[in-house]
Amino acid sequence: MTERSSDPIGADPAIPEDIERVIEQVEGDRPAPVGIVRRETLDREIRLIKDAILRMGSLCQDAVRRAADALVRHDADLARAVIRDDALVNEVQASITRLVSVTIATQQPVAHDLRLLLTLDHVSYELERMGDHAASVAKAVVKLSPEAPLEGYVHMPEMAARAADVIHAVLRALVDEDPAAARDAAAADDAIDDLYHATFDEVVELMRQDPENVERGARILLASHYLERIGDRATNIAEDVVFLATGDVEDLNP
Repeated sequence: MTERSSDPIGADPAIPEDIERVIEQVEGDRPAPVGIVRRETLDREIRLIKDAILRMGSLCQDAVRRAADALVRHDADLARAVIRDDALVNEVQASITRLVSVTIATQQPVAHDLRLLLTLDHVSYELERMGDHAASVAKAVVKLSPEAPLEGYVHMPEMAARAADVIHAVLRALVDEDPAAARDAAAADDAIDDLYHATFDEVVELMRQDPENVERGARILLASHYLERIGDRATNIAEDVVFLATGDVEDLNP
């Protein structure tokens, strides 16, 4: 497990109960009159959703790093823990989606507030998929753990480190609503893509050289693909941040 920091992106992930309490409070409120938004309630709910998003991001970063650590250490038990912990990511994402829906229905947000809520909901979906990809990497690690490493697992450990860093960077851009930082985070995904292509070429060559490498090589290729997809998901979030901040739709992964 990585050590928690004081950074809000590394905050305690156990928050679904807090979200459920707020949902119960909001659903018990009477609807506001048409055209009137109860600013204090809306701000509180947006803060809670943002906090949950950051904790989802922390869970995803942690899962990627732990899966890579399990790979290097041949630790099948740690890999299985990553797979089990994906359920918490799913739980938080479901709570966020519900709270976003309740907030839109009861607080009648408009303009930037509405765009922000819709963006946060989509970001939670992308993070949930990242969690699934990290769990898929861990499943490959379980199969690889009894085997001797194939060329130090090629570039997978570096890919995992870069993927975790990109998640952190894009969530920081989201918190700050900083389009320039979002574009930088998306550009960092290019290095993950390059490592993936290099891994593919090197592993295919190793498989050609020795049939004994085929099974391990296939699992490395599969796990590397999931790490590459995590970078792509981070780029999707970066595009959401640019749209949120500027209103412009940009393709950051042409």
